[in-house]
Amino acid sequence: METDEVIASWEKEEQSVRARLMAPGVASQEQVRSLSGMEMFQAIFAGELPPPPIGETLDFVPIHMEPGVAVFQGRPQLRHYNPLGTVHGGWFATLLDSAVGCAVHTTLPAGRGYTTLELKVNMVRALNKDVPFVRAEGKVIHAGRQVATAEGRIVGPDGKLYAHATTTCLVFG
Repeated sequence: METDEVIASWEKEEQSVRARLMAPGVASQEQVRSLSGMEMFQAIFAGELPPPPIGETLDFVPIHMEPGVAVFQGRPQLRHYNPLGTVHGGWFATLLDSAVGCAVHTTLPAGRGYTTLELKVNMVRALNKDVPFVRAEGKVIHAGRQVATAEGRIVGPDGKLYAHATTTCLVFG
């Protein structure tokens, strides 16, 4: 697909997701613990649970979830810039942490949770507001009883790689 076609496709998919999401908020601990990771994301996509507020703050949304996989789409904005005139590394890291962490979360049964123990991010290309969207794709490498690992990538609509990451998560509950 040509870059313009990919941009149009990504824009349409993002609009569809945003139309279904309710206002950002915080689901109760009872709501979250009573659902498996996949059930929680299905409830968010169905508009039954609010998406986390971090997505509104940093302008990214979940696009797709399946067991072991999480995809987020972000829009680099001027408000995300560092003093050097490009998107701050913390934006890359937060987007990737969301993708790899949620990929792990999709594998968890009800009553189980996780926290990031380690996140390693490599930013390989500068990003600015001239790139309309990027996608962060997270995939589980290993999902154990106490430890899970995942890897992720941020790619542009032209297929260019902007960053990649790995994570180690502690699984509890």
